[in-house]
Amino acid sequence: MTEGPKINPGDIILWPMLKISYQTARENIAKLLPPGIEPSATSNVHLTVYNFPVPDVPEYGVLVNVDADYKGESGYYTLGYGIDQESAIFISRDRNGQPKYPCEVKYYRMLDTVHARCTHQGYTFLEFDGKATDVLDNPGEITETEWWIKASPGVGQAPEQNTWDFPPHVVRVHTKYGTAHDQKVEGKLTLRESPWDPIAQYLPVESDVSARLWTPSSFEREIVLAGKLDAEKFTPFADTISGSRWPGEMGGPRRSA
Repeated sequence: MTEGPKINPGDIILWPMLKISYQTARENIAKLLPPGIEPSATSNVHLTVYNFPVPDVPEYGVLVNVDADYKGESGYYTLGYGIDQESAIFISRDRNGQPKYPCEVKYYRMLDTVHARCTHQGYTFLEFDGKATDVLDNPGEITETEWWIKASPGVGQAPEQNTWDFPPHVVRVHTKYGTAHDQKVEGKLTLRESPWDPIAQYLPVESDVSARLWTPSSFEREIVLAGKLDAEKFTPFADTISGSRWPGEMGGPRRSA
């Protein structure tokens, strides 16, 4: 077995990201996408549990993406980044539209055992337990495109009045990664119902689950405005849970959740 990258004793940089993917029904994804962002030909859900320095302190997080297209370009629509450090939440959301919110994330690898658990507002909504197995072929450079939404509703106005200080725009996030190591993980993903992180309700698993430990070796990111969305049609998607893009009411879960 090919060994992975080495780090200094006690250092926590260069941790692998736990990448988990599965298929759900296309209509499940379509219901979560604002008009102007379209479902892709594929209907995959991508979960990433990570520990990554942002900017120079460890950020434990969980990222939820779904396959989606914008103006004919395939990518991932980002529903949320649940993270454990408050300092990066508001500046990321206000500057770039990155949907970050506070979340307790426990993630580690010990020998070949891999464990992750994500908890928000007292609800543990995601758990993964597995074992690292075969080293995979190095995929080389990886490029990913995410779609975020930057918008600011009008000050002092009710949502249904549809006024905006900054109308909804799509943010294109294009990232290039180098690859240091890639390893398969055999394990079990458990999604539990939660009103705060409704992955289990809105994006149920409808296929086998794949998982791997992927270690990046480099990181380049470009963040740009990609175009406007129809503000009136976007209005129902403006009220979300916390800083995520999960549908909500007054910053929390929908009352029917």
